[in-house]
Amino acid sequence: MAETAAITTPFLWEGTDRKGNKVKGKSMATTEAAVRADLRRQGVVPSRIRKQRAKAFSGASKITTGDIAIFSRQLATMLAAGIPLVQAFEIVGNGHENAAMQKLILGIKADVEGGSALAEALAKQPLYFDDLFVNLVEAGEQAGALETLLDKIATYKEKTEAIKKKIKKALTYPAAVLVVAFIVSTILLIFVIPAFEDLFKGFGADLPTFTRMVIDLSIFVRTNGFILAVGIGAGIGSFLYFKKRSRAMRHFLDRLSLKTPILGPILQKAAVARYARTLSTMFAAGVPLVEALESVAGATGNIVYEEGVLKMRDEVATGQRLQQAMENTDLFPNMVIQMIAVGEESGSLDDMSAKVADFYEEDVDNAVDNLSSLLEPMIMAILGVLVGGLVVAMYLPIFKMGSVI
Repeated sequence: MAETAAITTPFLWEGTDRKGNKVKGKSMATTEAAVRADLRRQGVVPSRIRKQRAKAFSGASKITTGDIAIFSRQLATMLAAGIPLVQAFEIVGNGHENAAMQKLILGIKADVEGGSALAEALAKQPLYFDDLFVNLVEAGEQAGALETLLDKIATYKEKTEAIKKKIKKALTYPAAVLVVAFIVSTILLIFVIPAFEDLFKGFGADLPTFTRMVIDLSIFVRTNGFILAVGIGAGIGSFLYFKKRSRAMRHFLDRLSLKTPILGPILQKAAVARYARTLSTMFAAGVPLVEALESVAGATGNIVYEEGVLKMRDEVATGQRLQQAMENTDLFPNMVIQMIAVGEESGSLDDMSAKVADFYEEDVDNAVDNLSSLLEPMIMAILGVLVGGLVVAMYLPIFKMGSVI
């Protein structure tokens, strides 16, 4: 049974029912023959059966962290409603539009049907379910409160995804505008300015310095355009390669990003929010503090904070209080440290961590909204300098000639 579910595939079919009416639908089965047999049992004569393909350009072949967050909430809701685990997987899996996500969910369902614990089945998919997710599910299974822990996981995933989307949204707009400005400037340098250059040759007068500089830049771009394009492409490719594979590079970039004006404070608040939210979720699940800090480290989203939390874990393991360990890293605001201290004293570390997370998540939301307002005039200024500067440079000789006349 586990093997059958693992290779279940969606099939689209068309046919006629007992009354001769044309019908069509979708069935989950292992083979086309199984679909055909099932339809005949229903009194349907199939005329066409084919495998459903993933929709082109829909992202159907890729599983995102957002998909995992939605899956967590769906599963938590169904278990809270009293639906058995295997049936919940069946419903969520078959109803998912993303073929890759559907395959993942039904594969986990197959493992659970085969006798594996849910935590074990999830641990077989480390690309999609990290140690934090697996540890929380395992704690929920052991405590007999799986639906409660899944609800906490779903809340945690939704909160962290919301922060990521906020920051990405704030950065996407200015990045897109700058890319468009670069493309427009390149088009002007390659196609438009040469036409003005030919026009200016008949003037028989010296061109303004600014105009001459722009024309020289145009000549350089046209002459060395291919080399420049290859160089820029190689530079971007090398940067992305080493950013992904070199921990030293990521450490440098993460530390630099935290010190960046305007953006740096937002990233710091986001890291603190993720730290507090993860700590609250893990501690509420009954995970020991030292073990929880190991999962918290990887969830901060920044190597500088990750290394700081791992150092805190080592200090806490030797008997140091969490408050003191946080102070030693010099990464956390005093307010956060004091609230964590109060949580330790009162035995409500999970509640205090949740309050810290709520505060900083809201702070990040406000900071991102303000960032968008601050960046708009800056973007307009950059556009004016890049595109407007090129246009002005080309019209300067015409203005000069008009003043002479």
